[in-house]
Amino acid sequence: MLKVKNINTYYGQVHALKNVSLHLSEGEIVTLIGANGAGKTTMLNSLSAIIPPRSGEILFDGVVINTIAPDRIVEMGIAQVPEGRQVFKPLTVEENLVLGAYLRYRKKEGRGPIKKELEGIYALFPVLYERRRQMAGTLSGGEQQMLAIGRALMTKPRLLLLDEPSMGLAPLVVQEILAVIENLRREKKTTILLVEQNARVALKTADRGYVLETGKVILEGLASDLLENKDVQRAYLGREKKEIWER
Repeated sequence: MLKVKNINTYYGQVHALKNVSLHLSEGEIVTLIGANGAGKTTMLNSLSAIIPPRSGEILFDGVVINTIAPDRIVEMGIAQVPEGRQVFKPLTVEENLVLGAYLRYRKKEGRGPIKKELEGIYALFPVLYERRRQMAGTLSGGEQQMLAIGRALMTKPRLLLLDEPSMGLAPLVVQEILAVIENLRREKKTTILLVEQNARVALKTADRGYVLETGKVILEGLASDLLENKDVQRAYLGREKKEIWER
């Protein structure tokens, strides 16, 4: 579904991604792991055309998308859930979700299909239905994360880019979010590229993984193999990171 070939992305003069290549097949969950500043979020922003790469090639279903605008990327079926949730706090839960379908409204898709999609989000996250008239800024961190995922799903994505979905959340809430991610792949056949600081969480969830270090892919393989890799264990799977799975 997605092929990234030797892309180089910059922030001004800072070379953030250096000849990065990766791929995702339809229905996979693939994770990017690495330390802060490794280039994980930059990778997602490159795919979303927020920060397009200066060189290299990104193909989605065989179509080169390097120079396509962000709204066109969404229309093609790629949606990003940003780090830190970034919900529209002064708006209600339902208004946030409806905004996720903005491009579908613009295409005059009709209220029926969009209402059906909204009902599907409420079925996936019952707490959002309970809070639908509540201002998004008054939700807990976990509820805001659910809202951010729901807003992205309103675009009907085939590829979902998730940036640090467990950040700042209690272990039980993280488990709930991970169950939703696995459900999206199983029930909706959504392909997912997962960026996650907690490498153990990421590798337990994903099929395959890539390890980024200072903007380069230094290791890739099956998630189960990366979990057993001594270098990965030493760098990213320290004792203190086991807490969520031991609870």
